[in-house]
Amino acid sequence: MKGFFGDFGGMFVPETLVPALEQLEREFNILKDDPVFTADLQRYSTTYIGRPSPVYYASRLSEKYGTEIYLKREDLNHTGSHKINNTIGQALLTRYMGKKRIIAETGAGQHGVATATVAALFGLDCTVYMGAVDAARQKPNVDRMKLLGAKLELVHDGSKTLKDATNAAMRDWVKNVEDTHYIIGSVIGPHPFPEMVAHFQSVIGREARASFEEMGFLPDAVVACVGGGSNAIGIFKGFLDAPCELYGIEAGGLSDNEGDHAMAIGKGRAGILHGCITYLVQTADGQVADVHSVAAGLDYPGIGPEHSYLHSTGRVIYDKVRDEDAVSAFRELARREGIVPAVESSHAIAYVLKNPDKFNGRRVLINLSGRGDKDSERDI
Repeated sequence: MKGFFGDFGGMFVPETLVPALEQLEREFNILKDDPVFTADLQRYSTTYIGRPSPVYYASRLSEKYGTEIYLKREDLNHTGSHKINNTIGQALLTRYMGKKRIIAETGAGQHGVATATVAALFGLDCTVYMGAVDAARQKPNVDRMKLLGAKLELVHDGSKTLKDATNAAMRDWVKNVEDTHYIIGSVIGPHPFPEMVAHFQSVIGREARASFEEMGFLPDAVVACVGGGSNAIGIFKGFLDAPCELYGIEAGGLSDNEGDHAMAIGKGRAGILHGCITYLVQTADGQVADVHSVAAGLDYPGIGPEHSYLHSTGRVIYDKVRDEDAVSAFRELARREGIVPAVESSHAIAYVLKNPDKFNGRRVLINLSGRGDKDSERDI
């Protein structure tokens, strides 16, 4: 069924948004294979983002932990994370559709920065919605968004985090759909967003696969952190047909208790959130539950519908990492390799370091989805 990954996905939105989503689907399906659009995207990817990002062998970390650890260095992209792969693509779509304004939601602020960046690049008006709690713990990215010219709208509803920022952005889009495009930052939301964001992020997996093929082997396992799940889908796309184990690592937070974690698959069940059927953390009476993570970018109660499908088929193994272990891995990579990772990415690093029974003596590729400038000022 169109817009679904097995039983997950769909387009469950107010009627006023249906024409905009159908227009977006039409434009995306035309442009994704259009040679002029593709050449435009490639040019910006190379000369502006700085792609391809390298695969780096972390020799000192590997020596200590008995595992061959390779890092896909998305932290080296312009703006410091994988998010700009998607915002460049969607901003180009916005121009092709003739719209002059873009909006976005953000948690850790990396997507907000990437959206504000492409707005400045292409001369688009830009509003970014961010939960007040997230804004307080990600001040460097708040300052960057303002410097880039974005209007920042702090959201004080609910838990004041990513879910609430997404709700606010959706409300804006309903009211201003004629001249505004909503650049969703992850593989969430109504069709065609999960498919479209995955398309723009799949460059991560293609490049990583090519790098390993040049080395003459493939990794035994590929590991990525998962909130909404765009960095993970991006790298998984390069290895779904390969004999590699794939691991998506959710935010285990403080404990398994409700409100202490953000494990949409580990502790959630199927429901509708932000326009699609997917796994999400719910209360006993079926309401969206409060969630927690030390990483603002993982502090989301749901997960992309394609991840729900990959879980249902067993192709990807989804597991968790607690806050304290992510913070420990954050420091370990900095001190062992001179690389300061995002706390989000540190969940994937921690999973490999904490599970020698799974990974010792094997080749493991970790998607280092962002750098930790935004986290280095925090007391973690």
